[in-house]
Amino acid sequence: MVSNEYEQLSSEALEAARICANKYLVKITGKEGFHMRVRVHPFHVIRINKMLSCAGADRLQTGMRGAFGKPQGTVARVNIGQIILSVRTRDSNRAAAIEALRRSMYKFPGRQKIVVSKNWGFTPVRREDYIQLRNEGKLKQDGAYVQFLRGHGLVENNMKRFPDAYESQA
Repeated sequence: MVSNEYEQLSSEALEAARICANKYLVKITGKEGFHMRVRVHPFHVIRINKMLSCAGADRLQTGMRGAFGKPQGTVARVNIGQIILSVRTRDSNRAAAIEALRRSMYKFPGRQKIVVSKNWGFTPVRREDYIQLRNEGKLKQDGAYVQFLRGHGLVENNMKRFPDAYESQA
């Protein structure tokens, strides 16, 4: 899910969207059928300058003089085009992931859009390139990510890390 507006998303809204998508995906695909990440973090603290509204409150308040408020909550500042939620799943569960993200969009203000990535999982590698690089031995799986064989460094270290890439040369 990608943000389509410059806005602030509260930590409560992020948690509600995560729970909504997680519940739907667990129900449809099972606990092991997906991997979801919340890609924004609520580090920005927002404050509130509370005002009294009862009779006689005008003598107690100072208005906007010294209006530094007390912390009210935390928000994530989101830019246009920034990824909010990511889900990786098998192709058979793609429709369930899109529906889960659509349901979690209702927890956020503003506009968001759902984009199906052309990359393999959470990696920066295209789907068609991933299979070719894996067969050549130039990358290996590392949890939810991959390790790449780079063209620099000691050859001995690369041979230890990526033996499949060097076995045709031996």
